[in-house]
Amino acid sequence: MLMHFQFKPLFTNKNIPGWNFSFYYKKQRYTGVYHQTGKIEWSANTPEQADMEALSSQVHELMLYHVYE
Repeated sequence: MLMHFQFKPLFTNKNIPGWNFSFYYKKQRYTGVYHQTGKIEWSANTPEQADMEALSSQVHELMLYHVYE
């Protein structure tokens, strides 16, 4: 389960898509960039392959809910 999920626009012009995000998972902080296409670029502490698909899916769902709602 993701904890303390946060996001903010990449650019000061909020009409340009792209967001920085961060969250905690298993007491580890993860950060990345979420692109308009749904692509995720992990910035720090790339998740292990076993968790990658589940975490990417959760980030995608949260971004759809918060940004595109």
